Amino acid sequence: MKKIDIDDFKFNGKGKFSIKKSETKVNDFYEDKEDYETALKSLQTELDELQEKMFAHNRYGLLVIFQAMDAAGKDGTLKAVFSGVNPQGMRFYSFKRPTETELDHDFLWRTNLQLPERGTITVFNRSYYEEVLVVKVHPEILLNTQRLPAEISEDLDKVWENRYEDIANLEKYLTRNGIHVVKFFLNVSKKEQSERLIERIEDPSKNWKFEEQDVKEREFWNDYQKAYEDVINATSTDQCPWYIIPADDKKNMRLIVASILAKKLKSLDMDYPKSDATRQATLKGLIEKIRLQDNE
Repeated sequence: MKKIDIDDFKFNGKGKFSIKKSETKVNDFYEDKEDYETALKSLQTELDELQEKMFAHNRYGLLVIFQAMDAAGKDGTLKAVFSGVNPQGMRFYSFKRPTETELDHDFLWRTNLQLPERGTITVFNRSYYEEVLVVKVHPEILLNTQRLPAEISEDLDKVWENRYEDIANLEKYLTRNGIHVVKFFLNVSKKEQSERLIERIEDPSKNWKFEEQDVKEREFWNDYQKAYEDVINATSTDQCPWYIIPADDKKNMRLIVASILAKKLKSLDMDYPKSDATRQATLKGLIEKIRLQDNE
């Protein structure tokens, strides 16, 4: 596998992010299918070892957020990247339309319930960012179902501005408490999305992935692109940058995502717990006891 410079895909809020200037396809980081599979396997093993160390260290947690347009490849990327990682230290949540109970709370409540424990990696397939993406593109959701007081909902621009600020403050708070946040936007082109949606229709084994609503949402493509651009500009920081991942090539996308996660985990000051001399002596004594038990 060719070297991946993850900084090429990072936006930390400095300057202005333009989604139109963001690539959906870059040169391959793999030579062929065999090279890709070898590289991915190596990264999977590395992630498993790093997650095990995080679990044993039990001081840090990691929240991984995936956001994308429909058919960008979120599910396949999650499956490929985290395959082989011990499920004991993994949590996965996919957020759908809010329930009545969730609508009776603030917009961060349902995702806050699922934030990672120390020692674990929690993956959000969609997240609280839906509240400034889907809801922003379709403000009638906020006005008709989210039950906000009239004095708040009457100024929608202020609602989005406040939500950006609340999200950024949440991520700052989490990081200050040892829960790090890695955010991925899988950037798929409209043409590639079209081909993938058609494939879901034509391939009977993929029909279950297709929803008629996906086609209707394509009518709002430009609105979503603007919403993503706004949210990335508003919530990218040095501590919690966004990673803009070209998504037209799924293999490339998975290698980039896995490389970013491995580098993030390696940056954390983690180690396996060490025992003192007294504990070591006790453990060595138990070895002899175990051997004696074999002879009983």
